[in-house]
Amino acid sequence: MSTRKRRTTRAERLSELLRVLADTGSLHVGELSARFGVSSATLRRDLAKLAEQRLLTRTHGGARPRGHTNEVPPPYRESRSRDAKRAIVHAAIRTLPAGKHVIALTGGSTTSELARELPGRADLTVVTNALNIAMDLALHPRLKLVVVGGVARPQSYELVGPWAEHVLASISVGTAFVGVDGIDATAGITTHDENEARTNRAMLGRAQRVVVLADGSKLGRTTLARMGDIQDVHEVITDASAAPGAVAAIRRAGVRVTVVEVGATAER
Repeated sequence: MSTRKRRTTRAERLSELLRVLADTGSLHVGELSARFGVSSATLRRDLAKLAEQRLLTRTHGGARPRGHTNEVPPPYRESRSRDAKRAIVHAAIRTLPAGKHVIALTGGSTTSELARELPGRADLTVVTNALNIAMDLALHPRLKLVVVGGVARPQSYELVGPWAEHVLASISVGTAFVGVDGIDATAGITTHDENEARTNRAMLGRAQRVVVLADGSKLGRTTLARMGDIQDVHEVITDASAAPGAVAAIRRAGVRVTVVEVGATAER
């Protein structure tokens, strides 16, 4: 059987370049050429495309971040770990009870993928502060959709701030499905932006059950702003790329962790 590694598509490569830039603060063509198995000329074209989109600044031999944000833009998040996210979403849907139920969705690429699977459930009420999710679900009138107001945050398409938190304070939710930038047994669940963290914390506080949807790269990772403690989470659904040590630590904290196998129906 062949063990040759599948070459990444350009969309996947651009997304990964932005992720590496966010994590390390710089990109170097020579190092990346070996990492991705493509030529230096190909990588220079990739960096030029991202620079044209004002997502980074070219330097001699590489690139650096443009501005102060270290977040991957939403369109590029969508192409990362897509198969893993779909497997996570299918497992998440199986956790929903039959009959009428209120769910909440924060912003994020995995929660957006989940939203696309919901229109068949006419018995659901969906509460969200994510503009892209709201736009998708508004096309399906069988679902009841509650959109939390607030100030739009273009980096994540989320509505945040006191107005959003005021509305959330008057809502009760059965299950909150949460997207995160990091989840760690000690640091809890975190995101890149303090305003987003505060608004999403308000959403979690209104939920009877909190389920974190996170591909394996998010486990054991900590980012700037804490959204909640690990004890606020009832279940984490992730994929088999998650570090075993991070999974074990979260389980020791008393949180159920479901690990899905990409391309299979098995869970563990």
